[in-house]
Order: sequence, then structure tokens, then C-alpha cells
Amino acid sequence: MGDVSRPTPAELRAVLDRLPDPTRLNVPDIVGDGMAMLIVGINPGLWSAAVGAHFARPGNRFWPALHEAGIVDRPVDPSEGLSEDDRDYLVGRGVGLTNLVDRPTVKADELDDAEVREGVVRLRGIVERYRPRVVAIAGIGAYRVGFARPRARPGEQPEPLAGARVWALPNPSGLNAHENIASLARAYGAAADAAGIIRVPGGAIREAG
Repeated sequence: MGDVSRPTPAELRAVLDRLPDPTRLNVPDIVGDGMAMLIVGINPGLWSAAVGAHFARPGNRFWPALHEAGIVDRPVDPSEGLSEDDRDYLVGRGVGLTNLVDRPTVKADELDDAEVREGVVRLRGIVERYRPRVVAIAGIGAYRVGFARPRARPGEQPEPLAGARVWALPNPSGLNAHENIASLARAYGAAADAAGIIRVPGGAIREAG
């Protein structure tokens, strides 16, 4: 596949085309008992689908933002997949990860609204099973569609989900030019505080120049 650490979109699509069902590639949920905050991505990108890890594409600011916020106290590099040690560490920190939609795409806007709404039904089941204090949706647009709240603003939302407080957070993708690592860290850190996660020294939150 050429340079396996940085496959092109065409190479990733070639991998998906060789799979029995490339539309339903599994990126496993990271969940566990005692989970305080469940972070919900929209759907896997092709890189994440290829390596089976959330927010795996280099350049995605999700993991640096979690480190900056002190939600994790060490760098996490999922570009070639998450290790079992990384998964256990996240569960031990009270952090879970899932997606609204399993189907991988180049961009999230390739999904239709019905898929996103169906994802909320599945998400409710996870929340009922694991009882996190906070559900954090990583994308205000996905929240608006999935929860039928077209005028929702970022931050904590007025209606809970199966007893959990719900936050709509900025999408950490590099395509979201309105955010940087420092602003993402503040938003994700506020949700972590609401979940009761004790933040640990990560990196000093910096304003982008």
C-alpha cells in the first residue's frame, strides 16, 4: 500500500474495496463500567476505518486537544491503531469513545440525516448500559441533525440523554478552521469537568498565534 504510515485516500479506498462489506467497517467502541464521559464522533474517516481507531488520521486535533486539556496525561498516537494499553488507560480515566454512524466516509457530510438519527437510537442504548455522566457529541452539526435541534448552540444542551448531561462540542477535524487545539481543549475540558473527571497535567493551554 506504499507508505503505510500515510496512505492516500485512493489507497484507503482500495483497502475498503477489498473487504467483504466496506460500508460497515468496525471501529470498536471504547467503553467500560465507571465511564464518566462518553465522547461521540460522527463517523469514521477512511484512515480511522483502515486502522480501527477513533480520530486516527494524522492532523486530527482530537488527541492533542485531550492532552492539552489534561483529560489524558500522555500523548496518544492512534495513526496505526490504538494499543490495548491505550484502551485500558482511557477506560481507567473514565473516558469512552463511540461514533454515531459506523459507515466510513471521506467527509462526514457524505452521511444522510436518517443515518445520523438512527445513530442516536444506538447511542441511547450505550448510555443506558454504561450510565456516563456526560455524553459529548464531537460536532454541533451532527447534534442538531441527530437530536432534531436545528438551532442548538455549542456547549451543554438543555435535554439529557437517558439521564446523562449532553454537550455539543466542536468537531476536532482539521477541516474545522474555526477551532485550534487550545480552543478545543477548553471546550472538551469543560465537558470533562462536568463529568467529574479529575484533569491531570497535560500541556499548558496556548492561544494560537
